[in-house]
Amino acid sequence: MIGLGTLINVACILAGGIFGLLGGRFLVPRVQETLMKATGLCVIFVGLSGTLEEMLAIQDGALATGGTAMMIVSFALGSAIGEFIDLDDRFEQLGVWLKQKTGSTDDASFVNGFVNTSLTVSIGAMAIVGSIQDGIAGDWTTLALKGALDAIIVCVMSASFGRGCLFSALPVAAIQGSITLLAQPIRPIMTAAALSNLSLVGSMLIFCVGVNLIWKGTFKPANMLPAVVVAVIWALIAP
Repeated sequence: MIGLGTLINVACILAGGIFGLLGGRFLVPRVQETLMKATGLCVIFVGLSGTLEEMLAIQDGALATGGTAMMIVSFALGSAIGEFIDLDDRFEQLGVWLKQKTGSTDDASFVNGFVNTSLTVSIGAMAIVGSIQDGIAGDWTTLALKGALDAIIVCVMSASFGRGCLFSALPVAAIQGSITLLAQPIRPIMTAAALSNLSLVGSMLIFCVGVNLIWKGTFKPANMLPAVVVAVIWALIAP
């Protein structure tokens, strides 16, 4: 069944979020803050490992780096586009709207939880590759694995940020569902080089989200999201 992968992913996010909410009620604020920073540290290393995996390679017995020019151009141009559109503000507006519609006006962490969790579970090569596999061959295994990882992340973040984290399932459903539906048309575009660039840039964005969980407001990862598109275009015009 095409689209099953995204449904499994969304279900895992909701299950993890609910479990985190139930557990978070028994944690004092001091423990919640420590848990949030611990989550941020883990997210930082997830992003860092993904970035280094794409940038580093062994050549002639020595460690070599690659993708530096692509990375700089993608983030410079992508961030400029993102700032012009102000995607960060739009994410926050969506969070505020959800906060009002769900009767969570007394939840001070709702918007922050929604934005940070959404960016953490929506960005990355697994979401793109898994959605394409699901759309072309009905292979949902990659998205199911991603769902299991997302469940753990959302569980921990929900214990600290609250119910806003559960609504990260909405952008995941929208983004992955759209890619699944468009899998056939975009298949020629998603070459090995494009996926590698996407993984590198996406991992750096995840790193930025992790930093924000520890040092709030350091980056605006949502405004950097267009860098992913620039990275894919780079692979097509500069193979």
